[in-house]
Amino acid sequence: MTLPQDTQRPDQLRVLVLTAQHADFLWLASLLAADAELEADVTWCPDLVDCDDLVRNASFDVLVWDCAFHSGDAASFLQYLAVSSDDKPVLALSAESPGERAPALLAEGASDYLSRQALDRWQLARAVRCLWYREQLACSARGHLGRALATGVINRDLFFDRLQQALLRAERAGHRLALLHLNVDDFRSINESFGYQKGDQLMIRLAERLRRALRRVDALMRIGGDELALIIERVEDSLDITRIIRKVVTALEEPIVIDGNALVINASLGVATYPESGDNAENLMRRANRAMFEAKRDPGTSYRFYDRQLHISAGHQLRLEADLRNALRGGELEVYYQPRVDMATEEVRGVECLLRWNHPQRGLVGPDEFIPVAERSGLIVPIGYWVIEQACKRLQAAAELGFPGLVFAVNLSFRQFHDRKMTETIFRIIFNANVDTSLLELELTESAMMHDPEYAQRCLRELNQLGISFALDDFGTGFSSLSNLQHLPISLVKIDKSFVQALGHSADAEHIIRAIISLSHSLQMSVVAEGVETEGQLDFLRQAHCDEVQGYYYARPMPWNDLVQFLSNREAAACLRQ
Repeated sequence: MTLPQDTQRPDQLRVLVLTAQHADFLWLASLLAADAELEADVTWCPDLVDCDDLVRNASFDVLVWDCAFHSGDAASFLQYLAVSSDDKPVLALSAESPGERAPALLAEGASDYLSRQALDRWQLARAVRCLWYREQLACSARGHLGRALATGVINRDLFFDRLQQALLRAERAGHRLALLHLNVDDFRSINESFGYQKGDQLMIRLAERLRRALRRVDALMRIGGDELALIIERVEDSLDITRIIRKVVTALEEPIVIDGNALVINASLGVATYPESGDNAENLMRRANRAMFEAKRDPGTSYRFYDRQLHISAGHQLRLEADLRNALRGGELEVYYQPRVDMATEEVRGVECLLRWNHPQRGLVGPDEFIPVAERSGLIVPIGYWVIEQACKRLQAAAELGFPGLVFAVNLSFRQFHDRKMTETIFRIIFNANVDTSLLELELTESAMMHDPEYAQRCLRELNQLGISFALDDFGTGFSSLSNLQHLPISLVKIDKSFVQALGHSADAEHIIRAIISLSHSLQMSVVAEGVETEGQLDFLRQAHCDEVQGYYYARPMPWNDLVQFLSNREAAACLRQ
C-alpha cells in the first residue's frame, strides 16, 4: 500500500486508486503523472482490509475504483464508499463499453465511468480533474450554506434550490429522500426573555449540534426565525428516517447554554418523504410543514409523518427501542434455555441461551420482534455481554446442582464485532465469573464476520486461546460457509431448522443435511440439528449420524428453574432405566 505523503501541498489533488493489481495501479498512476498540470498525489489500496482504514481516516479528493474490487456487489460497495468517504466522487473503471456498464453504475452512485479498453492519459486526467473541480464547487457551496447558517441568515430561495437538486439526484438514482421541518416550540418567549440576538445564538448553536449528528451528504438550513430544515438523501426505509429522528431528539435533550442560562428546548418535527409525499420541492415542503403543525398537538419534543403508515412504523420502532433501553436497566430481560440432546446417549449435553423480554404492559415479547431493533440501535452489544454474564453464572450454578459438563451456548451478534473491545470485555466477564471456559460456547453466523473478516478472525483466535469454543449457526443458509470453516476455530456446526423441517417434503433437504454432516465430520466438527419436532425427523438424523439435536421434540426454551427440573427428571428417569 502506498501511503499519502506528508509533504503534499494543501491544494494538491489526492487520488485513491482501489485495485487489487499492482500493475494496474502503476499504469493509472503513470497516466496521471503524465499530466504536468495535474500534479496528483496517488495512493494505492490493494485490498479491502486497507480500504476501510484509508477511506475513513485519510483524506482524498477523488476515488478511482476498479469495478472488480469489492466484497459483494457493486451497488453495495458504492453505497459503502459514499458513506465512508463522506460522499467523495468515485470514478469507476471496467473493461465494458460505457453503453454497457455506465448507466447502471451511475445510477448506483458512481460519479463518472471510463472503459479501460480505450483509456489514455488525456481521458483519465480530464475525468479526474472534472470530478475534483466539481467536488471543490460542492465544498464551496456547503461552506456558503454553513456561513449563512452561522450568521443567522435566512435564505429560502437557496434552500429550495438545494432541495430541488437533491430531488433530481434522488429521481435519477431511484433513491428515496426525506425532508424534516423542525420548529422550536415557544420561541417567542425565548426572544422576549433574552432578546432577538440571543434567540439567533440559540438557533445557531442548535444547528451546529444537529450538523455534527448528520452525515456530510445531508443538508441543514435555517428557513425561518425558529425553523430549520433537514434534507436527508439516500433513504432506504422508515428505519433510516427513524435513526435521523433519534439523533435529532437526542440533540434536543441536552440544554443549550446562553449567557450562563441553560435552556431546555422542545421542538416539533414534520417529516415528508419523496416520492410518497410529493415529487417537487414545493409540495414536499408544504406537507412537511403540515406534519410539523400536527406534531405541535403533542406535548414536548414530538414528530409527525405526512404519510400515516410511515408515522406508525417509525413511532413503533422508536417506542420499542426506548422500552428496550429501559428493559436492560430495569431487569425486564430474561434468559431462557433450550436443551441439546446427544443422539447416541439421550443425555443433555448442553443448552442454548435465548433472550426473552418480559415487557411490563405487553407481556413476553418474542426475540423476532425486539432483536432486530436491538441490532439496529446498537443495544445488542451491551445486551450480548449481559447474556454472556448470565450464562457464566448459570454455568457455575449447574455444576453446584450436580450437572457438571453442561455446555452453555450464547449467540454472538454481528454488531458485537463492531466493538473493538469485544475480546477484552468477554475475557473480563469470564475471569470475574471464574468458570471452566471449555463449557462456554459462542454461536455466530456468517454475517457476524462479513463487516471486518480479519478482525473477526483475530477475535475468535484470541477467545479460542482462552478455551472458548465456537459454533457456526444457521449453517447452509449463507454463501461462504465452506471457506469460513477452513479459517475459523469452529468446533461445531448447527444445521438450520429450515432444512430439518423440510424433511419428508424435500429430497434436496435430505441431501443437504447428509452433505453437511459428512463435511463437518471430515473436518472433525460435531453437528447439531435445530428445529427437530417429529419422530420422523429424529429417525432421519439418527440414520445420518447427526451428533446432537435441539427442538420442540425434546423441549421448548424454558426459564432456569424449569430447566433444573427438566434435567433432574431426565436424570431420575435414566437411573430407573438402569
